[in-house]
Amino acid sequence: MNADAKELAAHFDLEKLTAEFYDDPYPTYRALRENEPVKRLPNGTVFLTRYDDLVTTYKNTKSFSSDKKREFAPKYGDTPLYEHHTTSLVFNDPPAHTRVRRLIMGALSPRAIAGMEPDIVRLVDGLLDAIAAKGACELIEDFAASIPIEVIGNLLDVPHDERTPLRDWSLAILGALEPVVSSEVAARGNTAVKDFLAYLETLVARRREKPGNPERDVLTRLIQGEENGERLTEKELLHNCIFLLNAGHETTTNLIGNGLVALHCNPDQKQRLIDNPDLIKTAVEEMLRYESSNQLGNRMTTERVELGGVVLDAGTSVTLCIGAANRDPVQFPNPERFDVARSPNRHLAFATGAHQCAGMALARLEGAIAISRFLARFPDYAVSGRPVRGGRVRFRGFLSVPCAIG
Repeated sequence: MNADAKELAAHFDLEKLTAEFYDDPYPTYRALRENEPVKRLPNGTVFLTRYDDLVTTYKNTKSFSSDKKREFAPKYGDTPLYEHHTTSLVFNDPPAHTRVRRLIMGALSPRAIAGMEPDIVRLVDGLLDAIAAKGACELIEDFAASIPIEVIGNLLDVPHDERTPLRDWSLAILGALEPVVSSEVAARGNTAVKDFLAYLETLVARRREKPGNPERDVLTRLIQGEENGERLTEKELLHNCIFLLNAGHETTTNLIGNGLVALHCNPDQKQRLIDNPDLIKTAVEEMLRYESSNQLGNRMTTERVELGGVVLDAGTSVTLCIGAANRDPVQFPNPERFDVARSPNRHLAFATGAHQCAGMALARLEGAIAISRFLARFPDYAVSGRPVRGGRVRFRGFLSVPCAIG
């Protein structure tokens, strides 16, 4: 096993992944963590798998930059994808990151999120009623993917009859963030950015004409800015609306889908949660750790720096493997075990430091409501066919999960 693990780590290449890896990346992540935790890849980038190394990188924003202009210019060229991914909150450093994040966080205050709970409960219960009427479900399409699209649609106050394209736009744009992007995937992503921007321009124009309640309508809040006069530019406003949808859509879909499949695959933990519904908060944290919705992050070194005993030159592209760090036994005892009561659980599914996910409280709320109410309504649910993975390494989730509801 040790020789096999060393071999696995030695030949790992993020640009040449196997079908087995997409199905289950964790043996490879373990091999890397144990044998080459600061792994130099054939393309010159570095791949990190240890928890402590990721925390160090996240917290040192001076040495590890989030700005993606240098990395994305050769990847995307002068395209809508390049403009989008270099304008949105997540791929910028302070002070631009700080200014945009402050405006978005003001719109996602604890009070605002608490006010969303009744609407989310209503939405989830309506989906569960429809599933009960059908007598079975496709877990992603009928349930997991339907929740965040509606929640983000409500946040931006997108009219219900205009929400149909949102999911496809989001999937196309995020699909172009994979380590290897085909010309077809890039074309889909660029078309999605253009179409999404065109739609948002009309939505923003309507909202400027007829503002909503800034306490509940994030788009109105972002348009109006802060009382001190701080506002987003038009380009920042449009691209960060796209970012809000993308950040809250696929990752939350994956949290709900991954969580319900993990419970099915661990019947003792499923029963434990049924018997102790008050464990839902720790259960959601464990779902985030065990099958992180977002598995990879990226930074660029701005100066010569040492990490894990390895010296990295300035201008080195670094990939942070969240999926590997969240199963690091140094931080998580018995990390391969799915434990709905695990505590403490300082996972990195939402990153940490300055770039910790701005919407994590909302994602947690959506996950807790969706999973607890699904389990209460259909305690005997079971995966009834082979789940289909999304075929992506950065965002780990399912495209489809056939499900019997008992």
